[in-house]
Amino acid sequence: MAETEHQSVSSPENDTPKIPASLRFMVPKKEISVVPDMGKWKRSQAYADYMGFVLTLNESVKGKKLTCEYKVSETIEKLLDLLDTLDRWIDETPPVDQPSRFGNKAYRAWYAKLDQEAEALVSAVIPADQLEAAPEIAVYLKEAVGNSTRIDYGTGHEAAFATFLCCLCKVGALMVDDQLAIIFKVFNRYLIVMRKLQKTYRMEPAGSQGVWGLDDFQFLPFIWGSSQFIDHPTLEPRHFVDEKVVNEHHQDYMFLECIKFINEMKTGPFAEHSNQLWNISAVPTWSKVNQGLIRMYKAECLEKFPVIQHFKFGSLLSIQPVKP
Repeated sequence: MAETEHQSVSSPENDTPKIPASLRFMVPKKEISVVPDMGKWKRSQAYADYMGFVLTLNESVKGKKLTCEYKVSETIEKLLDLLDTLDRWIDETPPVDQPSRFGNKAYRAWYAKLDQEAEALVSAVIPADQLEAAPEIAVYLKEAVGNSTRIDYGTGHEAAFATFLCCLCKVGALMVDDQLAIIFKVFNRYLIVMRKLQKTYRMEPAGSQGVWGLDDFQFLPFIWGSSQFIDHPTLEPRHFVDEKVVNEHHQDYMFLECIKFINEMKTGPFAEHSNQLWNISAVPTWSKVNQGLIRMYKAECLEKFPVIQHFKFGSLLSIQPVKP
């Protein structure tokens, strides 16, 4: 899926990516501690693999509806079970009464369960011969659900979930033919659980730019969601601000699911509470929207020190520079 996977899945009869025998799994750690370190990140194998993964998935969903037919493998089913577990824990951990409206402290109890169980959850998903990778991959799962100190959630946490999925591709748990299910089943289910977390515990947006940001919490579903619309015969970017269109088509399109959630959570004119998205609705074609969002994602998320300082690097997503 990332460039590395294209190399490893070299032929149909050899369908499992081979991890180099020399690879030693490690618990990922932060490597970007000051602004000048950002050059290291942009030159790293991790950056190349992450962007390769995002763009490969972007290509795979082009012109396809959430409701289209696609393969659902055993690993995909296991990932859905994992997300169902996280969802169930929310029901088992109701918000507490507290004076502050935002950042309900019950989130910390919910997070403590994940912190304790993450390795076991990951071990249930990955191949038996790759169990040594569980502690490394589990870090990205724990990073993907928000910050338990600040009780906030943002695009850095979302990126950690995409990184988690990228790692599962690297250890051979997910294959090339899982691409549609990765977004339409797993990532979509992840978004539903995250929205429930955000609403239940009144989580703060991490590093939100307020009205000038694309969205308080997410970015990737707008990229992949705009790709779904490319070459659509009738729906153009100008239509997504029409609530009737959103209500009619949100089951088919991730982008509209995001707009629906914004409409539920915010009041007042759309142009005021979501100015960036309002501007995007004036772009003439979905392919231009898609290209623009990819550029914006790099500039506003992946090249911003406050986001990347929290990114953790291990053996699967390495800080080492890309080999020439």
